Amino acid sequence: MNRYQRQQMLPDIGEAGQQRLRAARVLVTGAGGLGSTLLPLLAGAGVGYLRILDDDIVELHNLHRQTLYATEDVGQPKALCAARALRERNRDCQVDARQQALRPSTADAALEDIDLVIDAADSFAVTYTLSDACQRRNLPLISASVLGREGYVGGFCGAAPSYRAVFPRLPASAANCNTAGVMGPAVATLGAMQAQMALSVLLGFTPSPLGSLINCDFRQWHFRAFRFDEAEEPAQPVIPFIDRDLLRPDDCIVELRSREEAPHSVASAVERILPEAIEQWQPPVDRRVVLVCASGIRAAKAATLLAQRGIARLAIIAATRS
Repeated sequence: MNRYQRQQMLPDIGEAGQQRLRAARVLVTGAGGLGSTLLPLLAGAGVGYLRILDDDIVELHNLHRQTLYATEDVGQPKALCAARALRERNRDCQVDARQQALRPSTADAALEDIDLVIDAADSFAVTYTLSDACQRRNLPLISASVLGREGYVGGFCGAAPSYRAVFPRLPASAANCNTAGVMGPAVATLGAMQAQMALSVLLGFTPSPLGSLINCDFRQWHFRAFRFDEAEEPAQPVIPFIDRDLLRPDDCIVELRSREEAPHSVASAVERILPEAIEQWQPPVDRRVVLVCASGIRAAKAATLLAQRGIARLAIIAATRS
C-alpha cells in the first residue's frame, strides 16, 4: 500500500508531484500552536526535509492548542519533541530539529539550502527578519498569526511582494497569546492553511497562494481574502531588526525600557531614554542608533520619529530575541 495514494490520485499531484514533495526542503520557525498542526501535515504529505527552529520547552498551558505534544513532554524542548513525533508518523521525512530561535544574525544560515520558509513563531521581530531574508534570497514565505479567535495567513516573497510591502509598519500593540489568550481550533485552522499554502507552492499549483492573504474572524464568522500582487515595496530603506551579535563598537544603543522592566540591557554601555522622551532627545549624527525594547513595537515607533527627523542610520533590537 502506498502511503501517499489518496493525494497522488489527484491529477495535479500524481507521482511527479510526490517526487517534488520528497525533494523539497522546508524551514519552519516555531513549533508551537501553528507548528503543531502544520508540521504533521507536511510530514504526512511526504515533504522530504523539515528544518525546525524553536528554543522553547513544552509547558502545561501549551497543551490545549499544541496538540503535537503530550503531558509527558512537559519540560522538554519543543524542537526535540516535535522531531520525535514526526519521525514516528513518517520515517521518510528527514527532520533537522534545532533548539534555537530565529535571530537576525543567524537567519541566513538557517535559510541555507531551503526551498520554502514557514513563519510560525508568533513574533513580529521574527516575521520581519524572515521577510527581509527571504526577499534577499527570492524564497517564498508563508506566514500566519492568531490571537483570540482571529488570525491571518499569507504568502509573501518569492514571486510575490514582501511582508513589508503589505505591513510596512509594526502594529501598535504587542499583544500575543501569552497576554491576550487564544483558542486552539483557531490556531489549528490557520496552521492547516499554512500547510496547504506551503504544499501548493511546492507543487506549483495555480493560482499561487503567494501574493494572497486570508483574514479569518471566528467571532463573527467572516473570512476575507485579497491579493496583493501589485503591492509596492517601501520606498525608504527599511529599518532592520538586529541582535546583540550584530552590534558595532560605535553604535549608540538606546534602551527604551525602564530599569524596573529591564535591569540589564543588551550591552553595558547604553543610554536609557523612555519612549515619551525620544522627541526631545538629540541623537548623534555620525553613529548608528540602535533602539531596544522587548518586542520591537516601542523601538519601531521611536525609529519612525527619528527617521522623520532625518536620522538615517537606525536599527531595532527585540530584546527577547537578542
